[in-house]
Order: sequence, then structure tokens, then C-alpha cells
Amino acid sequence: QVQLVESGGGLVQPGGSLRLSCAASGNIFSHNVMGWYRQVPGKSRELVAVIFSTGPKKYAESVEGRFTISRDIAYNSVYLQMNSLKPDDTAVYYCNLRALNGDYDYWGQGTQVTVSS
Repeated sequence: QVQLVESGGGLVQPGGSLRLSCAASGNIFSHNVMGWYRQVPGKSRELVAVIFSTGPKKYAESVEGRFTISRDIAYNSVYLQMNSLKPDDTAVYYCNLRALNGDYDYWGQGTQVTVSS
């Protein structure tokens, strides 16, 4: 069984920065995609940024140019550097690890990010 442990959320002022981290424990096989989604009350969970085990990245249009996703394959970890944060970025951020062939789909417990003055 794989567990995803997130850290790095918190309260930050508009224009500030935060870095989210997610570490996966357990047996993880190759050919997967790891990344971040976010959700606010009353809305569906939405993709923020993902990175494939082969390297390509995908960002939501709303965070393009402000957020950077990176991955450490050796440590089964993924990071999200969030800069120029806006109040609209306020949400619970969830880490996700999914096999490209559909064999598994794991979620972290979520970490709150609040952008407010």
C-alpha cells in the first residue's frame, strides 16, 4: 500500500510564496504521473500541476508562470513551488500519484493553503 504525506501548506499574504511537498512511501512502479490538485468548498477538485515519470509537465492555465512542479524520482517525492500567490489560490491542495495504465490511484490527505491579507 502506498501512502502520500503532504507538507508545506499554511497562511500567506497575497504576492507571497509557499512550497508544498509530497512524499510517497511503499512500492511505486514506473510509468506514472504525480502532482497536485486543489479543491474549495462547493466546487470540484481541479488539476493544478502534474509531472510524468518520463518528465513532461502540465499546468492549469490559472497557475502557469507562477507555480513550478518538480519531482525527485529517487525519493518518490513531488514539490510545488507557488509564487505570486493570489486569494483565488486558497484551497485544500491534494497530492496524487496515478499509474498511467490505471493500476493505482492514490491521494494524500490534503493540506490547506490560505492566501489572505
